[in-house]
Amino acid sequence: MSSRIDDGVKLPPLRLLLVDDEDAIRVMLGKGLRRMGHEVTACEDGHAAIREFTDSTFDAALIDLKMPGMDGWGVIARLREIAPQTDFIVCSGHGDIDDAVQAFRLGANDYMRKPFVAPDLEPVLRRLAQKKLLANKTIALEHDLETVRGKTDLIGDTPSMQRVKTLVERIAPTDSSVLILGETGTGKELVARRVHDLSKRAQMPFVAVNCGALPENLVESELFGHKKGAFTGADTPRKGLIEVANGGTLFLDELGELDKSMQVKLLRFLESGEIRRVGENDAFHVDVRIICATNRLLSDMVQEGGFREDLFFRVNTFEIRLPPLRERKDDIAGIARHLAARHLKRQSVPDDFISADAVKLLRSHDWPGNVRELANAIEHAVIMSGGQPIQPDDLPTSVSRKISANDRPFLVTNFTHPLTLREIEMEVILQTLEKLDGDKPRTADELGIALKTLYNKLNQHQAQEHSKAG
Repeated sequence: MSSRIDDGVKLPPLRLLLVDDEDAIRVMLGKGLRRMGHEVTACEDGHAAIREFTDSTFDAALIDLKMPGMDGWGVIARLREIAPQTDFIVCSGHGDIDDAVQAFRLGANDYMRKPFVAPDLEPVLRRLAQKKLLANKTIALEHDLETVRGKTDLIGDTPSMQRVKTLVERIAPTDSSVLILGETGTGKELVARRVHDLSKRAQMPFVAVNCGALPENLVESELFGHKKGAFTGADTPRKGLIEVANGGTLFLDELGELDKSMQVKLLRFLESGEIRRVGENDAFHVDVRIICATNRLLSDMVQEGGFREDLFFRVNTFEIRLPPLRERKDDIAGIARHLAARHLKRQSVPDDFISADAVKLLRSHDWPGNVRELANAIEHAVIMSGGQPIQPDDLPTSVSRKISANDRPFLVTNFTHPLTLREIEMEVILQTLEKLDGDKPRTADELGIALKTLYNKLNQHQAQEHSKAG
């Protein structure tokens, strides 16, 4: 679509349904709208339009009022019942003022008097495209509410981080797929956001998806969306997160957790650029850049049959490896000051805000949880120091002294009734989660289970607790 909003951001194309009984108008308008970049489906009567609304989802419909059989008013009435989220423009060759008034009362976005050509529709379609972009950004922000983030600057001057920065700056202006590799907590999402922020898509949505946290029975719906009634519980149509990211960037974290069936669907999208909502027949094109991340060795998973080789080659166009924090300890002081400033909601803190002795302790720790663990430690220290310069005693004991496994035993025996094997398993999971400050990826690693398995067990436990409470 050639239209642009004031800041130069390209607007997303629209999926349009053209409903008119005149062949010449359908052909002429259809060609013109497609040249403008939109996807157009044309119907010759109202009944065909209703079938299309039932099978597919559209951003807007251009509806002629005077048609044999079911006229435009009948189409609008059904449209408001089965697809209330679809905008519509009323077209008429008679110019009746009463029709125009009625159309606007029913929620029409515009009233066009025939004859007109596709460019005459550009102002109203421009408004609809802006509305669609704003809606996608809103959904993306709602999806991102749980992640409070500051600047996406990458902190660190060690050679390994300088290489990461150089790679990010080179790949960001392109549309190439990126695969970010690194241990849990190394900042893979931060790198993905930095790539997005330095790209030409920076003003468009950035949507982050944790593949390991998606419920197995809803993965396809979450990514691709669904139509109303597509499955039990689908009471309203829903955009998938790929569509929400249209024009922007989709970040697929923990990619290795996707099962084989979803790997096939993702590969199909990456090859064609088209998605199909669950329950719909028609596919449509979206313009999305894909950035993936994993803490697993996908090449090993390919050899073991757990990950598709063709998908691996597709997402691995450009690879960025993040070093663990223990391999760049010269960066720890700078990262810690950045994290302290972020927690205090300041632009920065003085170099001596973290005392030399505290820095020495931070550098002596191995940081198995990487930057995420460091962030938790600094938050703890800032709270303990009352916002004053951080001293060694302000740091959590896990950093200020070595703790053996015996210091924090599992207390699965302190119960008044015998526990089942499942209850013991859940108690171990919950205590490990508490020990690691709620860090689910580290908990899964320590327990030796897949992250998706951990999420499934926690979801089952939560459902059981709700059932007991009910």
